[in-house]
Amino acid sequence: MEGRTPSLKEPLLRDGRLLWLEQRPQEQGRTTLMLRPAGSAEAMELTPSPSNLRSRVHEYGGGVYAIEGNDLVFIDDGDRCLWHLHLPSDPAGSDRTPRRLTTPGPRAFADGLIDLPRRRWLGVMEAEGRDQLVAVPLAGGEPQRLHQPADFCGYAALSPDGRQLAWVEWQQPAMPWQRSQLWLAAVTADGNLTEARPVMGLGRDGGDTGAISVFQPLWIGPTELVVASDASGWWNLQRLDTSSGTWQPLLPLEAEFGMPQWVYGMRTTAWDGQQLIAAACREGAWQLGRVHLTPERVGTPAAWQPLAQPFDDLACLSAEAGRLVAIASNPTSPEGLLELELNSGRWLHTPLASCPLPREAISPSEPLWFAGHGGAPTHAWFYPPWGGAHPEAPLLVKGHGGPTAMAQRGLNLAIQFWTSRGWGVVDVNYGGSTGFGRNYRERLDGQWGVVDVEDCAAAARALVAAGKASPARIAIEGGSAGGFTVLAALCFTDVFRAGASRYGVTDPSALARETHRFEARYLDDLIGPWPDAQATYEARSPLAHADRIRCPVIFFQGLDDLVVPPAQTDRMAAALQANGVPVEVHRFAGEGHGFRSGRVRIQVLEATEAFFRRHFEL
Repeated sequence: MEGRTPSLKEPLLRDGRLLWLEQRPQEQGRTTLMLRPAGSAEAMELTPSPSNLRSRVHEYGGGVYAIEGNDLVFIDDGDRCLWHLHLPSDPAGSDRTPRRLTTPGPRAFADGLIDLPRRRWLGVMEAEGRDQLVAVPLAGGEPQRLHQPADFCGYAALSPDGRQLAWVEWQQPAMPWQRSQLWLAAVTADGNLTEARPVMGLGRDGGDTGAISVFQPLWIGPTELVVASDASGWWNLQRLDTSSGTWQPLLPLEAEFGMPQWVYGMRTTAWDGQQLIAAACREGAWQLGRVHLTPERVGTPAAWQPLAQPFDDLACLSAEAGRLVAIASNPTSPEGLLELELNSGRWLHTPLASCPLPREAISPSEPLWFAGHGGAPTHAWFYPPWGGAHPEAPLLVKGHGGPTAMAQRGLNLAIQFWTSRGWGVVDVNYGGSTGFGRNYRERLDGQWGVVDVEDCAAAARALVAAGKASPARIAIEGGSAGGFTVLAALCFTDVFRAGASRYGVTDPSALARETHRFEARYLDDLIGPWPDAQATYEARSPLAHADRIRCPVIFFQGLDDLVVPPAQTDRMAAALQANGVPVEVHRFAGEGHGFRSGRVRIQVLEATEAFFRRHFEL
C-alpha cells in the first residue's frame, strides 16, 4: 500500500541499456540506481546500500546521475561528492566499485552530463551561496568553473558535436517558471566556454523580451535546439537554428510541454536520433505524441500525432533508436516504467509493485469544473467513496504543494486509502496550479492564501450542492505550501471541520526571513516583497490569526526540515493548544521537507484518518 512502494525517478536509455532510480521507503527512503543491460530482462542494482543517491542543490536536488558510453557518474548523499563507475560490456561480471571524484566540502552537485571526448562531468555546483557551471575530470580533481551565472543555472545540454552548450538561468526574485533565460555558448577545443549569451528571455544588457519561462533545452542536431517557452501563454515548443539565430514556433497549442522546475532531471521531450517525442498536458491530463518536424526551419508549424497508449500521467521521457521510456500511470494503474516501440506502437508497463487493489475496488478520478475565486472556472479531480457518492459521505479536500504543482490523475494509493473507507476525495487544481497555462498560474500572483483557499472551499461547496458530500464532515489536508492552504482555510473560511498539515507554512513572514536560498524571494510574487508588504503577510498568516481556528488540527513535521523549520509547526500548535483547540503533533527525526521513510508515510496516513474519524464520530 502507500508508503511501501518504491518511487521511480529519472529513467534513461543509453546504448540499449535502461537505467532508473528507485527511492525505497522500506530502506528509510534510500535511493539507488538500477540497470537493465541491453538485451536482458533482468535488472541489477549498481549502487547497493549504504549508497544513497541524492543531490542537495537548492535543497530539492534532482539530476543525480549521468551516463555516456561506459562512464557513469553519480552523487552520493553520504559525502555529497561525485563518484565515478566504469561499466564494462558485461557489467554482471565486473567489479563495479565506484571511485570518488571530488573531495567532501561545503558544496553540492547536480544535473550533470558527461562530455565523453573531453573525459569530464559537466554540471551545476552550488557553493558559497551561488550556482556555477563546472567541469570535473573523470580521472578526479577539483571542479573547474566554466561559467558564473548571476544567480541560478542548470539543465545544461551539449550539442551532438560537442561544440555548443545550452543551459537555463534565472535570477531572484523570480522562480524559473516565472522568468528564466535560455543561454548558449561555444565550447572551445580545450573545453572552455566562449561567446556565452542569452538567446531567449531577459538579456544581459537588461533588454526585456517579456516575462517568459523556458524549459528543457534539447538538441535534435548539431545546430538545432528545441525548448519549451511560455511566451504564448502556454509552454509550447520552439526550435532554434543556432547557425542563423532563427526561432520557429513548432506547436502553437493550448497545452503545456513544460512544468515548474522544482527539481533537476525533469524531461517532457525526447529525441531518439530521428524523431521528436513529447508529452503535452491538457486540462490536467498528459498525452504522449510524436512531433512531425518539417524540413523548413521557419514558417511551417510541426504536426502533432498522438501515440496510442493508455497512460495520462507521464514524466521523465527518454528515447533512443526507436525506443521510448517514461514514468507512467493512469487512474487504475500504479506508477511504472513505460517502454514504447515507436514504430510498431507496442508498449510494456512495469510497475515496481503490483497494485494491491482489484480494479473494481479502485475509485477512478472524475474531472470537476466549478466556479472558484471570482467565479473563474477551476479544475479538480473528484474521487467518489467506494460504493458511490451520497449526501452523508465525509469529504477530504486535498491542497497540493508548490503551490505551483498540480493534482495528478495517476493512481494514488493514499487517495484510495480514503475512498476505501467511505470518504470522497477532491484533489484541487486551485488557481496557481500548473497544467492550464500561464494565466491560470498567475491567478495566485499576490493572492496566496486567498485564491487557493477560496478555490478549495468552493470545490467542497460544489460537491455538497451536488449531493455528493456532507457539509458537517469536510476535512482538508496538505503538505508544505498545501499545509499553508490548509491552515489559512481553517482560519478564513467556515467550510472545514478538521485539518491536517504536513510540514506546512504557518507564518509566511517567518518563511520569508528563514527559508533557504532557492525560495528566499519566492513569496515576493505570491504575497509581496518582504518587508515592504509586512501588513499583507500578517493578514494572511495562520499563526497571527490562530484564534480563528476552532476545529481540530493534526500536524506532522520532520525535524531536519530546512524549508519549513520545525519551529513554525511548534509555534502554531502551541497557539492552538492555548486556545483550547484539539491538537496532535507528530515529529520525525531524520526526516526533512517531504517524508521519505515508508514507515513514516504509513504512520502519517493512519494517524490522520484516525484523528478525523475520532472527531467526526465516524
